[in-house]
Amino acid sequence: MTIYHLSHIDLDGYSCQLVMQHTPHTMHFYNANYGEEVPERLRQIVEALEKETEAMILVTDLNLTMQESRWLDGEVTRLNDSGKKITLQLLDHHGSGKESAERFGWYFLDTKRSATKITYEYAKEHGWLTDEPAWMQAYVDVVNAVDLWLQHEHDNFEYGKVLMRLVSDTREMNRTLFAEQDRRYKLSLLTEAAGMVGEPKAPIVLDENIHRMKKAFFREDEDNTLDNLVTRYIVKLLGQKRSEMTIYYRGYRGFLSYAVGNTSIIGNGFLVAYPEYDFIVDISPRGTMSLRANNQVDVSLIAKEWAGGGGHPNASGGRIQGFKEQYRYDKVKSQIEALIARKESVSGKLSQKEE
Repeated sequence: MTIYHLSHIDLDGYSCQLVMQHTPHTMHFYNANYGEEVPERLRQIVEALEKETEAMILVTDLNLTMQESRWLDGEVTRLNDSGKKITLQLLDHHGSGKESAERFGWYFLDTKRSATKITYEYAKEHGWLTDEPAWMQAYVDVVNAVDLWLQHEHDNFEYGKVLMRLVSDTREMNRTLFAEQDRRYKLSLLTEAAGMVGEPKAPIVLDENIHRMKKAFFREDEDNTLDNLVTRYIVKLLGQKRSEMTIYYRGYRGFLSYAVGNTSIIGNGFLVAYPEYDFIVDISPRGTMSLRANNQVDVSLIAKEWAGGGGHPNASGGRIQGFKEQYRYDKVKSQIEALIARKESVSGKLSQKEE
């Protein structure tokens, strides 16, 4: 079976996916925080299902509004009416989903268990965990204890607190640009952490190992600081996306990234690795932009033209008025390309690029 699995972005949400990746099914994972990202990810899944003949949508640790539930139910009905076999199952524990749970049979709600525990027991019930890892049940109990804040389960609760921080502090990669790699990173760390659950003083052991675990994920050959290892890894990922992330402005070749951050280090690292680019611009979800160049173009002039910003010839910034936060890169690029088209229609010329 092929399963399209949407889950939350906290410990409980990722742990649902940790359970499901140990089933024999073909898994396509998606993650969302609450708000506009939930319907955006659901639309992505429905778009992907247009190419499937038989599949399952699984939603965990996210409660859907009645409007979202009606829309999803209608889309599944439409797909099935076209000859497909699409099943739908939601497993959640947030009481705010009560109205949808009472209306739709596919909406399972149990406020007394974490979503991870619900997912684990659902998978067991359906015979999906024939090769269950030895650590899984103990790990599920830990997540259940901390997600429901069961402080009386002291050992599980204390270990769960460290796991929560492990997930919340794992922000080295951007979820929009590198969804698959970011998820693999988090699930890799959680898998290693799950194997430490039974160790003496397990919370302390995990706490002391988090930095080592992170470095091990990013290290490809020689050791280095975590910052340098992450920079090298992300620059390499950006390089693999050059065909879809290249932009042009007044004859200059630029690279458009979204919410990568740390532009001084990563941006300059990218320009050194790929000297064919004249500049790199990183846009934040709020429309703040950070531009870097390597003596090929005066980015302070670009910042001024795009957003009334400014700065230095090789390092500038500003904020694009009216920028709308997006959860898909193609929509970010469309906004920026529309901005470029408007600005290029106005007469003007940047300082000449050296030949």
